[in-house]
Amino acid sequence: MPDDRVVNYLHLHLIVFIWGFTAVLGALISIDSIPLVWYRMLLAVIFIFIYIKIKGISLLGDGVNTLSRKRILSFCLAGCVIALHWVTFFGAIKVSNVSICLAMMSTGAFFTALLEPLFTPKKFVGYELIFGIIIIGALYYIFTVESNYVEGILLGLTSALLSAVFSIMNVSWAKVYNPTVISFYELASGVVLLSLFFLILPVDFVAPVALSIYDWLWLGILASVCTAYAFIASVKVMKVLSAYTVMLTINLEPVYGILLAYFIFKEQEQMTPEFYLGAVVILLVIIANGIIKTRLKKKQISK
Repeated sequence: MPDDRVVNYLHLHLIVFIWGFTAVLGALISIDSIPLVWYRMLLAVIFIFIYIKIKGISLLGDGVNTLSRKRILSFCLAGCVIALHWVTFFGAIKVSNVSICLAMMSTGAFFTALLEPLFTPKKFVGYELIFGIIIIGALYYIFTVESNYVEGILLGLTSALLSAVFSIMNVSWAKVYNPTVISFYELASGVVLLSLFFLILPVDFVAPVALSIYDWLWLGILASVCTAYAFIASVKVMKVLSAYTVMLTINLEPVYGILLAYFIFKEQEQMTPEFYLGAVVILLVIIANGIIKTRLKKKQISK
């Protein structure tokens, strides 16, 4: 493996570790999920806007791929989806714990496999149905042994579903338009959506003065390192590494997050052996699905 691939591989592990730490930060920040995500997205927009100005990037696209009003509206719609994904993600942590949330989030690849044939030319694959049945069985098993966390499980599954929808929407755009510009519009639209929540729904807005020093510290890390930096860095890494390597490494996110949460929160994150059995089954199925997909693609290319 060439040196640049080793560096990028290690960089990818760092990024995935950061993503796993996101859930821990969500548990450390004292405010509820909606204001938490609002602050996260607002601060990330500010950081990315500064980056755009430093790099001289145009928010209207370059000469080759100029952004139309319709395309910008598409980015904004995707931004609303990612905002709701994060609200349900941190909501799951608030009503249960990090382990429950991340175990449910590992089903995101399964939801993607189910939804892609409905919204893209991709055809449904037979073996994915078998994997889906296994995952549903594992989820039912977790439901039965962790009945105290039903609300967190449902929020986590909703978050995973929204993550899959966002990925399907975003994948084709990233190949054409500057990912930093896409991210700016998506995050900015998420801020607008959540601002409307404060006006329409009975959600308490947490004023900046009500946040503790630690809340600001964790929010700053969440917005800068875990959002703005991790997004830009992940795009750069994915241009060098294979899809197979990226897929396997990203599946370590729940593992990193659950281990971090266990060492930081100790008894609060300690789950039953049955929960870990169900979570491992889900993770192994997702990894197996990625391995099979990659090998099938290699065979098609070699023909």
